[in-house]
Amino acid sequence: MSITNQQVAGHAFLRQMYDDSYFPDHVVDRGKAILLRLCERIEAERPSDMESLYALTQAATEEFNLLDSEFVAAGSGIETVAREWICDEFCFVASAYEFTEADAEELTADRDW
Repeated sequence: MSITNQQVAGHAFLRQMYDDSYFPDHVVDRGKAILLRLCERIEAERPSDMESLYALTQAATEEFNLLDSEFVAAGSGIETVAREWICDEFCFVASAYEFTEADAEELTADRDW
């Protein structure tokens, strides 16, 4: 499925992580893929309320929880600044799909990073 939301389709996900050599691109690519899958699921499932949106973002958060070990294995990790960048992307996604009232903490409530 391709992304139909033009704001999302034109967005450079995790740009700051790509710009920082501390984060290996091949692992950041996997994080970008998680975010794109989240967008695809939002477009396919069309959540009608915050609870439904949060269920989708929590699934993506779980994927990032698993991805953290790959960052660590590559000599990196999801630490403070990366956590903020990733959370900003979740907020961007929520806003792009008109969930402007989404709580930033709730979007990634089950994060281990």
